[in-house]
Amino acid sequence: MIITHDIPWAACLSHKIFPTIKKGWKDTKMKPVHFFWGLGSNNLQEIKQVKEKGEEWWMVDVGYITDQITRYPTPSIDKYNTTYFRIVKGGLHMTMGDPRDGARYTKLLQQGIDAEFKGWNTGECKHILLAPSSQTVCTYVHNLSQEEFIKQTTKEIKCYTDRTVIMRNKPRPNNEWWDTDIKDDLKDCHALVTNMSLSAVDAVLNKVPVVTHQDNVCYYVSGRLADINDRRMPAREDMTRWLRSVANNQFTLQEIEDGTAYRFLNEN
Repeated sequence: MIITHDIPWAACLSHKIFPTIKKGWKDTKMKPVHFFWGLGSNNLQEIKQVKEKGEEWWMVDVGYITDQITRYPTPSIDKYNTTYFRIVKGGLHMTMGDPRDGARYTKLLQQGIDAEFKGWNTGECKHILLAPSSQTVCTYVHNLSQEEFIKQTTKEIKCYTDRTVIMRNKPRPNNEWWDTDIKDDLKDCHALVTNMSLSAVDAVLNKVPVVTHQDNVCYYVSGRLADINDRRMPAREDMTRWLRSVANNQFTLQEIEDGTAYRFLNEN
């Protein structure tokens, strides 16, 4: 029994995505299988209830290496063939799946999506970029407010390095990061630190090592905060393996609807 936890906002992208899941996901009549779009609305409480009952649940959210959706003022999918969505069982991110033959990763490159590993910046680096997840994610992962996470993490970073810490929050209309590009903050950046933000993907694709939470998609290529002065920079073959795995855990709406997502995720 497929249960989609619809968000009561007509413009929410879940109303475009959930119908494709109902078409492409193999139904199990006697077993509840829950799908959530992000952590908005009542999803935090409803996920908690599903976990307490021990029922299967999947998180659906924006993809890792993809053309981006338009978020404001009204969400929209502008490029259906190159906009990917992640579907993760029992968590916010995939951590490490099957890299397979790399065909899906190669397809991203052929589509012109910025998916290429360009090596690491080994030159002079100046600052640490701290990029926290949203308030709801901080609550879900740490039971902390975003402000508390920022304060605690900044204090811990300064235990291990004397480099300047620059904070970058999610761009939202009218905040100081709105209409700015994270690539500017990644220039001359020694490392990016985050809990669950997809800014970590931006970082490793722009030659900047990362330190992340263990449940972040980039944890496989992440270093430890205590070692931030001696950054972890995985070898190219390890980065390629990770990129292939990421590509196998995100799908277009067409691939969700035609069953490709179901087959890949259940085989993985």
